[in-house]
Amino acid sequence: MHMKIKPVVKGLLTFIPGMTRILPRGHTGGTNKASYCRDVWLKHLSMLQANGMRSLPHTLAELGPGDSIGVGLAALLSGVNRYYALDVVSFSNTGFNLAIFDELAALSKARDASLSENRISRIRNAITSPGSEHDGVTIKYIAPVSDIRSIEADSVDVIVSHAVLEHVVDLESTYRALHLWLKPGGMMSHQIDFTSHGTAEKWNGYRAYPEFLWKIIVGRRPYLINRQPCSAHVDLLKNSGFEIVSMKRIDRTDGIRRSQLSSHWKNISDDDLVCSDLTVQARKR
Repeated sequence: MHMKIKPVVKGLLTFIPGMTRILPRGHTGGTNKASYCRDVWLKHLSMLQANGMRSLPHTLAELGPGDSIGVGLAALLSGVNRYYALDVVSFSNTGFNLAIFDELAALSKARDASLSENRISRIRNAITSPGSEHDGVTIKYIAPVSDIRSIEADSVDVIVSHAVLEHVVDLESTYRALHLWLKPGGMMSHQIDFTSHGTAEKWNGYRAYPEFLWKIIVGRRPYLINRQPCSAHVDLLKNSGFEIVSMKRIDRTDGIRRSQLSSHWKNISDDDLVCSDLTVQARKR
């Protein structure tokens, strides 16, 4: 087993009272860059349209926006009117969101000259005054998400997440909440990253760690990665009342071998062992 020492040390440090507030957080993903946020939204949007979404969603919810709400802002610039940003920890701030938005607005105007200044102004007002409606445009940032009633049942047209669901601690409850919030026939699009996120040398090397060591690596952090394989997400989607309309996998054979798996993962399927990424789209039945 090729173990990385740094994740173990970080995990141990979290057991020291107050240390989690001192440890450097770093970036949560690429949402600190406007072009990344735009590309993520366009990727999910184009796939949703290819898989049966007939019109632009009026209401969009995003799980785990991260450093900024840039993906949601890109969606608002494209015509979405209500956006919910849902996170377990509050990361983004108004000043940074405005900076990302200004870049996104410039990118959008270069792409679509018909984008009005009035639309841009309404979104800016929604950023500086979240939760209030600004001539039809609303942004609501909810962190931490602790109550399933934070969003009205059957009220959301589309839910997206990008490299987020691999971090969720309680996946079963999360998928149930997503089903509750979506309108009947509403759609979801999730990209799920099954790699080690820096916790091991090999991309799937965390499956070689014995459970006692993994608990040390996680420490007292509110989340790290849940290690649930592709099949677990597929089963939860089906059991939660979703119809899967599209699945795109990325498989890799350069990870650890079956002989290197810890006892906890010895029965994992060959498909799950090699799946490093899944983009899945589903519709609420």
